[in-house]
Amino acid sequence: MKILIAEDDATSRLLFAATLRKLGHTVTAVENGRKAWEAWQKDEHFLLISDWMMPDVDGLQLCKMIRGEPNLRYTYIILLTALDSKGSFLEGMDAGADDFITKPFDEEQLATRLRVAERILGLHQKLHIQATHDHLTGVWNRAAIMGHLQKELERAAREGTCTSVIVADLDHFKRVNDTYGHPVGDEVLQEAARRMGLALRGYDRIGRYGGEEFLITASGCGWNEAMALAERICSSLSRQPVNSGAGQIPMTVSLGVAVGCGQGKDTGVLIAAADEALYRAKKSGRNRIELSNQTT
Repeated sequence: MKILIAEDDATSRLLFAATLRKLGHTVTAVENGRKAWEAWQKDEHFLLISDWMMPDVDGLQLCKMIRGEPNLRYTYIILLTALDSKGSFLEGMDAGADDFITKPFDEEQLATRLRVAERILGLHQKLHIQATHDHLTGVWNRAAIMGHLQKELERAAREGTCTSVIVADLDHFKRVNDTYGHPVGDEVLQEAARRMGLALRGYDRIGRYGGEEFLITASGCGWNEAMALAERICSSLSRQPVNSGAGQIPMTVSLGVAVGCGQGKDTGVLIAAADEALYRAKKSGRNRIELSNQTT
């Protein structure tokens, strides 16, 4: 498990980090709440162990900052404290802490608390998948991919980089359902999602936008990179038929590509531009890629 430690006392910080690594965890240790906040924003840490009393940003403030972020991935927070009054523990819980460890800590007690954390985080992970993924294809659902795109556009606006969007629509999918039935259509959707996922880079994302339509986001992608990605997707679907319960079914896809390069944060504008390009791709014969006429 990836654990972030915020502890201003160097000896305690080193001891905690060494103990956690001995227990098999990956550890990032920082000396104050401000650096912990920065580390948490940059990388996924499923568990935070924070000292209560720290200069600048203390443990309570850090809890409130993390809980204030709109993030579906839950961070389990353990506060380190020498305080023993019930009022103090209640204050920590109200700030967003999940558990407490008193200093000096006992290694067996720490291991026990981590077992509880892992159990709860496992449950949160299951709920997270159910909340963010399409049950049929396993890719992100519409709400999740739209939320991810919004964050990527905001980041691109801050950093002056590009984010590309590809809208992919399976060609003649209604014909598959009408000819072979919806169970076979489901097989085609699942295989299409699998192949498109394999064509993506590690930091691209794909979501089911609706019916047989998929939305792909590609961070840091300009026109050339987005076009190359769309070509890989197009080729991955058309190169061989889908082996279904009704036999082999040919499959192709039409794609519309749009690129946002830091000028705006409106997901609707970017998707509308990709949709317009998709419409031209389908009107021009399908199984092809069209680029948007505008950069948002």
